[in-house]
Amino acid sequence: MNSNVPTVVALILAGGYGSRLSPLTDARPKPAVPLAGSYRLIDVALSNLAHSGLRDVWVVEQYRPGLLNRHLAGGRPWDMDGTRRGLRIVPPEERDDDDRDGFSEGNGHALYQQLDALAEFGADTVVVLSADHLYQLDMRPVLAQHHERGSELTIITTEVLEDPSRYGVVSATPEGTVTGYEYKPADPSGNIVATEVFVYRVEALKRAITELLEGDSGANGADLGDYGDTIVPHLVEHGLVHEYRMTGYWRDLGTIDAYFQAHMELIDGGGIQLDRPDWPLLTNLSVSSPARIDAGATVTTSMICPGARIRGAVEHSLIGPGVTVERGATVSRSVLIGDVVVPTGAHLESVIADHGVTIPAGHIGKTKPGPGNITVIVDESSTDRGDALTP
Repeated sequence: MNSNVPTVVALILAGGYGSRLSPLTDARPKPAVPLAGSYRLIDVALSNLAHSGLRDVWVVEQYRPGLLNRHLAGGRPWDMDGTRRGLRIVPPEERDDDDRDGFSEGNGHALYQQLDALAEFGADTVVVLSADHLYQLDMRPVLAQHHERGSELTIITTEVLEDPSRYGVVSATPEGTVTGYEYKPADPSGNIVATEVFVYRVEALKRAITELLEGDSGANGADLGDYGDTIVPHLVEHGLVHEYRMTGYWRDLGTIDAYFQAHMELIDGGGIQLDRPDWPLLTNLSVSSPARIDAGATVTTSMICPGARIRGAVEHSLIGPGVTVERGATVSRSVLIGDVVVPTGAHLESVIADHGVTIPAGHIGKTKPGPGNITVIVDESSTDRGDALTP
């Protein structure tokens, strides 16, 4: 490696339970939840990194990793399957000073657990990403700004129109120096929020963690909790932190309502362009036959995935791979993830149907204003062995 070129590792935190996205995460890790019928949530982060030319990508796992590992396929779909460098699957990392058998107690703890590995690798910069957001971002200008300004932390931010109290709210000078960070505040001071993409100088990250834990002989990384509560505000107060303002579409997909809304926006053409020629969303595709629309079927403003068959009526919906909508069935404003049969007489309205569930004949769901009005149908006996997208 050229010693003048910063060594960058991207760390995707993919080990959480994803409780806010339950029941879709009851039998699969959150990063493996299907997106837009043909993809999984983690594909967004991986595609952004791949198109940005970053190949040293570590995926930190914990909860139900089997399905996710099969999807990752050693990094091949994203051209990250190098012999010595590329995608690295990081299992729970046990340290000598950690008595929790390697399982992290929050994302701050997860960063603490990777400090030794980052040092051993020789990384001086680490990009930390979550795997439950939908956006397109070129990391090259972000990293260029980070290094040119000598930042210890760069927070990628965006402006939101929704309630910012769900996020980390950032205050900054006109020049971009971050002066305040409030994590999920009850009374937000603005609507500029962290996108959950952070660029740390590794030395500064290590120093912040050391300072946060010093003075307590019994403290260890588990006491760091969520880095939004500990590491980020500590660096904002004691270090040099800048923002990089991201424009364009960004959505947190970490709740059922947000997941549903993102699909409605994709169907309307208001989300990201999944097949953008210079920035396509990459994935580990399984092979399916073309979708089939039978005579007498009606389809309006919808996305129909390979392997689907439509005999009935579909309106403003995502029809996943292997889904059959029988004649005399209607699907409206719904997300059918895959391998589902909608029988004659069924009417689905504002429904998310998980892989392989049984849909009864009759009316399910209702469209009405406000959050929490999405009907989610899952198979409670399902496991993480696979779903409609499993290669």
